[in-house]
Amino acid sequence: MSETCNSRHFSWLMKSCFPNPNDKSLTITPHPHPPPTTLSSLPDDLLLECLSRVPSSSLPSVSLVCRRWSRLLLSHSFLLLRRQLCLTHPSVFAFSANDSGIFTATLSLIDSSWELSLCLPSNTLSLHSIPRLAAIGPRIYIIARNSMLRFDSWTRSVVARSPMIFPRRKFASAVLFHKIYVAGGGRSEAASAVEEYDPKIDTWRVVSNAPRRRYGCIGAAVDGIFYVIGGLKIGGECGNDSSRAAATGLEANMYASSMDLYDVEARAWLRSRAVPGGGCVVAACAAGGYLYILASHAVELSFWRFDARRKYCSGNDGGAAGSGGFGEWCRIRSPPMPTQIKLDSTVRFSFVGVGSKVVLVQVVGCIDDLLRRSGRSERGMKEGLVLVYDSVGGEWRRAADLPEVIRRAACVSVEC
Repeated sequence: MSETCNSRHFSWLMKSCFPNPNDKSLTITPHPHPPPTTLSSLPDDLLLECLSRVPSSSLPSVSLVCRRWSRLLLSHSFLLLRRQLCLTHPSVFAFSANDSGIFTATLSLIDSSWELSLCLPSNTLSLHSIPRLAAIGPRIYIIARNSMLRFDSWTRSVVARSPMIFPRRKFASAVLFHKIYVAGGGRSEAASAVEEYDPKIDTWRVVSNAPRRRYGCIGAAVDGIFYVIGGLKIGGECGNDSSRAAATGLEANMYASSMDLYDVEARAWLRSRAVPGGGCVVAACAAGGYLYILASHAVELSFWRFDARRKYCSGNDGGAAGSGGFGEWCRIRSPPMPTQIKLDSTVRFSFVGVGSKVVLVQVVGCIDDLLRRSGRSERGMKEGLVLVYDSVGGEWRRAADLPEVIRRAACVSVEC
């Protein structure tokens, strides 16, 4: 072996170590690095799994990140995941309008406290009576006779939405499958028309005609059924015949203590139901698969539970004859009203179903005024009494009264 490197050997070595830059056949293309994985690059199902674990206090900020995240947070799938993780916090939302403005308050059943805020100036919404509220996720729809607002409980923003096709007052409303249904509370055609609102396209449409025309009715929804409860009869024949007038009065009473059932998927009406014992329905709501109805009998109140768990039964009209489920009535303990309350038309109540609990709110009527009119001087209960019924334990308890600025309140349950 040679101990020295001649020029030929050295030249060959250099060429082998340093390829000719002009030789295109030896060009090496670098491989691009894979892009980093981010939350936004995840498919919707995985992103929902991540977002569903965000603390409730951060949801308002997260909803403002982008339109895609906002859409997912408002989806029904997100709410179901939050329920499975036991991260939802149901609360009672109260709405009130007066000369100072439109106020909102939220009741937390965990610490039984109200959080009050000013929503809008008083001239924003035309109100001739207490509006109806409907909640879809964190968004609350304030439905008045000729207008509707959407209030976002996360961002505290308010936007105007399309009003109902027919102007209504004291009508029934409920939410089913992320759509709002209303019935009753109008004249002639409006009283019988059932309207459906799709929030995705901001559009109302008539989907059916009710078998009865009701005014002052209450709405509730369980297992795909829209319940139109109570109220007074609208229309009918008029005349001087006393027997006809008596029949009309009897029919009006039947309206006040009955309810119509509309299957929104089948677009069909089921058999109407009557509240046992008669009376006039003054409040109603759905909670835990049941309907809870408060009826007035002039001098006392009766509290009823209706088994509305239709999907768990089989047979004609949603239930089997011996199933012991759908359609059964049960009288339960009435709310423990203070002895100062006089049950007349000046005192009105609202029911709100919150999980397995029923929240009773006295929304109209100052009991101090009732006492003064009756000649008694003792101090009574002011307007805004709040009672909570636990359907599991069967007991009532007192909660914090409505804030004093909240009067003639409309209430709804919000779950987010």
